[in-house]
Amino acid sequence: MTAPPDPAGGADTAIEVELALSGRTVTVPPGTSILSAVEEAGVQVLSSCREGTCGTCETPVLDGVPEHRDSLLTERERAAGDTMLICVSRARTPRLVLEL
Repeated sequence: MTAPPDPAGGADTAIEVELALSGRTVTVPPGTSILSAVEEAGVQVLSSCREGTCGTCETPVLDGVPEHRDSLLTERERAAGDTMLICVSRARTPRLVLEL
């Protein structure tokens, strides 16, 4: 699954995602979803739609700033930045720490 384009028009760049519970760090290449990269690293995550509409892959964000590309979270939830849908969203910072 590829990540949808940045709604602000910026280019995707590689990001580092630290998985706090499993102790792994995953590099997510441009155009690849965080969910896909995490699964390729062998970490199982519940997911369903892979389109940012169902909320199954909603994941707590412990550090970093998510770039929300889903159509489910409210503006208040997006502004809080403490959760994200990893099937489509990326990061505004070069590194995220997720509760995975």
